Amino acid sequence: MQKKRLIWVDALKGFLMILVVIGHYPGELDFPFITYIYWFHMPAFFLLSGLFFKEIAKNESSKAIIKKRFMQLMIPYLFFLFVITAIRYSIEIATGNFDFSWYLQDLWKLVIAGRFARGPYGVFWFITTLFFTYLLFMWMTKYLSRIKQITLLVVFYLVAHLESIFTMHVIGGASDEAAQTIPMLWNIDVVLLTVVYFAIGYYAKSVLINITLPWLLSAITVAVGAIVANDLGFIDYHLSLKFLRYDHLLLDLIIPISFIVMIIGFFQRITKIMPLHWLVKLEKHSITIMYLHLFTDTIMNDFFQYEIIGFTVLGLVVPIIISMALHKFIPHGKLLLGDIRAKKPI
Repeated sequence: MQKKRLIWVDALKGFLMILVVIGHYPGELDFPFITYIYWFHMPAFFLLSGLFFKEIAKNESSKAIIKKRFMQLMIPYLFFLFVITAIRYSIEIATGNFDFSWYLQDLWKLVIAGRFARGPYGVFWFITTLFFTYLLFMWMTKYLSRIKQITLLVVFYLVAHLESIFTMHVIGGASDEAAQTIPMLWNIDVVLLTVVYFAIGYYAKSVLINITLPWLLSAITVAVGAIVANDLGFIDYHLSLKFLRYDHLLLDLIIPISFIVMIIGFFQRITKIMPLHWLVKLEKHSITIMYLHLFTDTIMNDFFQYEIIGFTVLGLVVPIIISMALHKFIPHGKLLLGDIRAKKPI
């Protein structure tokens, strides 16, 4: 059972990483496929992280756990931040940009990061948000009773939505521009919502680890119903964690959770028939794919013209090749990719 569980988890994460790449396609599509991807793919990462969260005892030290998570999450963050920035600045200098103020302004955005880091840094918000989500939930489960945890989560959820409503409906305008009027380091305010998805994964572990047919059919019904309702104009639902676009108190739980339960149930069943090894292998390179698929497009679109298929293939293949090279040829390459068990390159 353990082996099968790990297979479906890795296959699902590989699938979600493909959706991350597709979701960043900058072109226009006739069908609102990317809108539907955003309904669930980022909440799914937080929920899956919560699903395998292990709380620590009240008298147990948190230092080792925090160090472990820092090594897993923030070391790759800092590594890819340095690499991408070094390449960008080399190109800028080579093309004649010697404006010192431009570099200072750009570096300031990278320090604040979160929703202010755009372009090739567009995914960096996720890591800082996940890191602080983990720390917050670790603290909650260590020191608070279950009823206090849930009470605090309700408060967080309401405050997150108040911030979103203010951003989307009082400030108004494009969601990315509106969100950037709210100053915040590393998108820490988004933790108020992501910790709820994380907690659902943890609390509902007994249900999620083996989705029964009634749960799966119910989730499919709600998910398909939401798509139909959106297509017919009964709802106009959007979800963007990065840019604070979660202003529907009920649908921000119902729709993402329904889609997540649906895809978990599907992958639990399909991996019993076929292991989907190609997705499992893809997942092993997910860190590099996440950090480099946008930068790959930044470089490649100056030389090639491509649509969504080309964008997706390049966003997967190029980072995978780089990931393999990092594993094999770079000293401590695995450590730079967050593998804390690695001591030396293969």
